[in-house]
Amino acid sequence: MHRFIITLLLVSLMMPVASFAESHEGEESHEGEESHEGEESHEAEESHEAEESHEGSERVFEMRTYIAAEGRLDDLLARFRNHTNYIFVKHGMQLIGYWTPTEGDGAGNTLVYMLAHKSREAAKESWAAFGADPDWKKAAADSQKNGKLVTGIEKQWLKPTDFSPLH
Repeated sequence: MHRFIITLLLVSLMMPVASFAESHEGEESHEGEESHEGEESHEAEESHEAEESHEGSERVFEMRTYIAAEGRLDDLLARFRNHTNYIFVKHGMQLIGYWTPTEGDGAGNTLVYMLAHKSREAAKESWAAFGADPDWKKAAADSQKNGKLVTGIEKQWLKPTDFSPLH
């Protein structure tokens, strides 16, 4: 399944990507909306630990796969759509793309997404700021009022090859 996702990512990355911030100009702040998720706060901390041992100065990509709790994928997607993306951009993370598998084990409960960071150190700083952001804390807390959104998270750091169209 990962080969399919990576192929899909590479094809998608060759197409121009609009900035999330640009697409939300003029919209109201999402501070008042409800969402919650302790897993993402916890996984952000785990990500920081992994980042500390692999810091570098070149641009890196972070691919994450989230397994949604039974019946909660739409809620997870809504939280990303309405809150998380805005907060990622606010803290210097570049949105590359978001995907849901259409077949196989992950269909119906999986979100795969990719972020770009200026470096591993920049990623570490961005995740720290993200985890401490009051808007994130509120969105995370509110989105779990009806139970956990995420039951599993897989993270992978990627760097482009010398022949990649995306650097």
